[in-house]
Amino acid sequence: MAAPSCNAPGLWVRGSKQRLGSLFSLISKPFCSVAAASGTVSAQRLAEKLRAQKQEQKTKKQPVPTSPVQRRVQELVRFTQQLQRVHPNVLAKALSRGIVHQDKDLVVINKPYGLPVHGGPGVQLCISDVLPILAKILHGHKAESLHLCHRLDKETTGVMVLAWEKEVAHQVQELFRTRQVAKKYWAVTVHVPVPPAGVVDIPIIEKEVQGQQQHYKMALSPGYRMEDGKIVRARSNRNAHMAVTQYQVLSSTLSSALVELQPVTGIKHQLRVHLSFGLDCPILGDHKYSDWTKLAPQKLSLGTLKKLGLHQAKARHIPLHLHAHQLILPALGSRKEELDLVCKPPRYFVCSLRRLDLQMPSQDQNGDDEAGRVRAQ
Repeated sequence: MAAPSCNAPGLWVRGSKQRLGSLFSLISKPFCSVAAASGTVSAQRLAEKLRAQKQEQKTKKQPVPTSPVQRRVQELVRFTQQLQRVHPNVLAKALSRGIVHQDKDLVVINKPYGLPVHGGPGVQLCISDVLPILAKILHGHKAESLHLCHRLDKETTGVMVLAWEKEVAHQVQELFRTRQVAKKYWAVTVHVPVPPAGVVDIPIIEKEVQGQQQHYKMALSPGYRMEDGKIVRARSNRNAHMAVTQYQVLSSTLSSALVELQPVTGIKHQLRVHLSFGLDCPILGDHKYSDWTKLAPQKLSLGTLKKLGLHQAKARHIPLHLHAHQLILPALGSRKEELDLVCKPPRYFVCSLRRLDLQMPSQDQNGDDEAGRVRAQ
């Protein structure tokens, strides 16, 4: 027996294969309309119920961890998520409070963690989006947009230079391109570099990683390799880029170190690749380059986890501990002296140093997300 249908000209009678005529056809139409209306109301109520449940889950308070470190990790995760949901005006205001230096040509900010510089897939908000708003906050509603002079990775914090005029931005970009800008980064590493100071001069190339998760990573492309116990020259790859990094250990324990890095070149992810694959000392919180074959949370030793007050299951929330600490810009335009720009590391960076028994240079003991200083030479 077929079920009743609203599209049929009549209705089926139980126990019969005969269809009633136009009378039932006329009667069935109002019932069809009522059924359609009921379906619409039910769908609306269901949608409202699902939205209410979703909102309740968002507003539902998560249990507060007892460990101060775990509380800080939870705050960082929440902060990173909020950065992508915050209104552009609010973000611009926050960046204006973290200004390290400002003159008629340049504005220097202390870039926060988790904020991308440029837009891209999945990026809802980035620094380039709020530059027009930031300019109006600093110079009034008639101000033209600021311009980017260089870039930092989303997870990297520290000194970032902006310019008022596009021509000045091009001049600063040329200084970076011609390696006239002195750059110093700080990184907290898992393991200690050996020797404690030196230069890593190994070309870098982008490669596809085969495995369960097929993806791309920057990789080393050395000019020499071992063959039968002998060092032989490797075939050079024309897609490889020259990459040179100078490093020095500022403080160390048996299992971790605070390292100062001076990149001579500016290849994508250069510092992370040289530390992880060149010196076998990945940066704390580098979940991409701690393992070549897979994308997975960084594996830490039990001793390091104990010092940080974390379990391995929570290691995926550890932020990248890479900070653009200092930039020295040469004389530019009307400014006849070089500009020494310094940003203190964020609080989570300083907290990790204390937990790992690592010492910072004395003038930078108090980390602050919005602090910095400028020295004119």
